[in-house]
Amino acid sequence: MPIEVVLPALSAGMEDAVIAKWLKAEGETVKKGDLLAEVETDKATMELEAEADGTLGRILVGDGKRANVNQAIALLFGEGEDASVLAGPVAPVSGAPVTAALTPAVAATKPLAAVAALAENTVRHAASPLARRLAADRGVALDGLTGSGPKGRIVRIDVERAAQSAPVVAPVSAAAAQPMSAAPKGVPPGIGPHEAVPHTSMRRTIARRLLEAKQTVPHFYLNADCDIDALLALRAEINAKRPKDERISVNDFVIRACAAALSLVPDANVVWTEEAILKLQDVDIAVAVATDGGLITPLIRQADRKSLGAISAEMKALAARARENRLKPEEFQGGGFSISNLGMYGVKSFSAIINPPQSAILAVGAGERRPVERDGQLAFATMMSVTLSVDHRAVDGALGAQLLAAFKTVIEEPMNLLV
Repeated sequence: MPIEVVLPALSAGMEDAVIAKWLKAEGETVKKGDLLAEVETDKATMELEAEADGTLGRILVGDGKRANVNQAIALLFGEGEDASVLAGPVAPVSGAPVTAALTPAVAATKPLAAVAALAENTVRHAASPLARRLAADRGVALDGLTGSGPKGRIVRIDVERAAQSAPVVAPVSAAAAQPMSAAPKGVPPGIGPHEAVPHTSMRRTIARRLLEAKQTVPHFYLNADCDIDALLALRAEINAKRPKDERISVNDFVIRACAAALSLVPDANVVWTEEAILKLQDVDIAVAVATDGGLITPLIRQADRKSLGAISAEMKALAARARENRLKPEEFQGGGFSISNLGMYGVKSFSAIINPPQSAILAVGAGERRPVERDGQLAFATMMSVTLSVDHRAVDGALGAQLLAAFKTVIEEPMNLLV
């Protein structure tokens, strides 16, 4: 009998993904381990491998279409099988695929559909909060729906399918169907000509996580001005003898200085969970990289044990893969600390949002010449403003201040980063 190819969870917290491109065509022979498709998640584009031998008999989710985790996306035919076997049972190739039931929502045919669905949906179902809201808005009852999310959970796409399969009822009048003052769904009134750019998986995830961070993480902020004249002089000396594509950046110094500071203040290298504070043994630094789809934060693992040259080379490689959507999950998941540097855009200072479950993020501004007092005399120095955002649940104010003070000391005495 045919085998279902299901979409696995390719990264932590993944609920759905886009099938970016099928690498095999229908009717093509497939061996276990062959690459079947490219899958675009919220963080990267990854390759899906075949879990069994066979022939790709039917593609269920085409290029550019979205599928949920554990949803069947294709069928593999065994030896001697063809499309005639589709009437029989289908075996799962991995996981336990569940197909969303396309049961028409009876409530959608009634005038008070949304109210009825909202009342019905107050009964506890295994459904995501977004699915509940969407079901109430569209008049879809959760009873009778089979979820395609993890452990059979009802997710957004299940509700959308049920809404699409509901019988269409002709409106009594055009006025009743579309009030004169109503705007298209999701478009604020008064908006003029515009182009609607659909959300990518990455953009939706960024929005969800930033909202979660600001709503659930008690941020507090610490500021410092760092004199980086010594750093710039050392950098110029190092780069004078290096090829252009191997030169050390100010950001490489910042990464190494943050790693050194966390080594000096290990109690700040932590992750908050509801059960315990996790004290991390390795100093892994996440660095924000701008891509066409949004920000992603690849990790420099064990940054406190690496030289400036090693950090620089690794950061260049990670940033290139990030912009190509080619990062592996282990290259962007983990760590307890992040860096966001907007200095190259001329930003003097800003406050960054913590990336849960991490406990802190350092926002780095541009270096600029400013008047300072030295030994009672007015002088000019290149100053760089930094802002440390800290999760107060895991790192207290005094501990955060120690971490920022350690960073300031290290970055202003950069020769120590070479030993």
